[in-house]
Amino acid sequence: MTHPRSSRISRRRLLQRSAGLAALGPILKMAEPLPGQSGQPRPLNKYSAPSDLRITDMRYCFVAAPYDFPIFRIDTNQGVYGLSEGFSQSVPGQAMLLKPYILGQNPLNIPAVLARIRPFMANHFFMGWGYGAIDIALHDIAGKVYGVPAWQLLGPKVRDRIRLYCDTEGVDDPKVYGRRMAERKKLGFTFFKMDLYTRLVRKRPGAVNQNGVATEKGLQYLCEFIAAVKDAVGWDAPVAADHFGSLTVNDAIRYARAFEPYQLAWAEDFIDSRDWRGHKIITDSTTTPTLTGETVFGLEEGFRDLIDNHAVDIIHPDEVASGGFREVKRTADYAAAHGIPTAIHMAGTPVGQIAAAHMAATLSRFVCCETHNVDTGWWADMVATPRPLVRDGHVEVPNAPGLGVELDEAVIREHLREPGYFEPTPFYNKRVIGYAETSPMGKRW
Repeated sequence: MTHPRSSRISRRRLLQRSAGLAALGPILKMAEPLPGQSGQPRPLNKYSAPSDLRITDMRYCFVAAPYDFPIFRIDTNQGVYGLSEGFSQSVPGQAMLLKPYILGQNPLNIPAVLARIRPFMANHFFMGWGYGAIDIALHDIAGKVYGVPAWQLLGPKVRDRIRLYCDTEGVDDPKVYGRRMAERKKLGFTFFKMDLYTRLVRKRPGAVNQNGVATEKGLQYLCEFIAAVKDAVGWDAPVAADHFGSLTVNDAIRYARAFEPYQLAWAEDFIDSRDWRGHKIITDSTTTPTLTGETVFGLEEGFRDLIDNHAVDIIHPDEVASGGFREVKRTADYAAAHGIPTAIHMAGTPVGQIAAAHMAATLSRFVCCETHNVDTGWWADMVATPRPLVRDGHVEVPNAPGLGVELDEAVIREHLREPGYFEPTPFYNKRVIGYAETSPMGKRW
């Protein structure tokens, strides 16, 4: 005999199940194949085995330009690859020496792969950009595998467009310099930087002393260049300056104070980036904003003292030389927490320009990013996508997987410094730095 309560519970459960199935109806309908689609399962994505992904090679090509560009490619056993670049004017071997330490590793384990090469970074700027090049290529791979843009691997995107500052090399006539900057403005740029070499005024009587440093009269002449540029682009437009020559702290203070009436966006690299004490003295002695960092690697290794001591007003990490995505992001976030904004140095290829855009998209206190090759007509053509690369002085942050960059092989082949387009590099498979693989220490790597 069935208990009445049991019958009620059974009926209630039956009604609940019926209601649940009815609610699932639209969802089940969505799972049905659309008209014209086969009900057969789709072929597996060949990149769908991330745990089995392994680095099989690291290759490069070397592009000839006013600043030569190494472009790197890290290959894997599943066909997906990652792109990156080296610091401008550097040689590929400085990064390729790290290749033996990443071969056979899973590129998705980014912290673990970078930990294998981090010990080589201490006090070695040129090795530092090799680290950064590998970091960026690994993020390109990871984004492609997971189907997300590189910026999403770093943090939330806080801007869709990245403002560029247009660097312009110096000429020894203020009027000509002003006209060059006016042309930049016509191209749509809204932020400018001038190379204010002391040598621009060395032919003028009494302008430069025996140490190659501007005298008071020489500083007046240099300020004529700033005034000409300001007249050309507008006194409300931000203009920065760089490349003053070899200065002492006291020299730098004189320069910075001479520039104060012109309200520069910043004065860059007055002295060696490693001298944080000297930078702090300069910064505390002027209202001209100070900036440094393009050759500094790592938060702990280089930037922490500059930031903790408020030695500069703005930090200026390079997208590769300062450590790539993870390290620049760490450094910029640390600086932001101390009230210091970040501008990004970028004198490389369109690969680097896009990589820097992914970085900048996630930074809370970001000023602008450099672009350095406006006068190289084919520069932007090195990539087939995205195009146009620069629009109205900005770069759009890609939402395609990885970096969202596709190279234009024909354009790059036309401008190679040396033969070879991502040829195999077996020469670099063997360790030539660090410990031998057969040594007790080497076996730990």
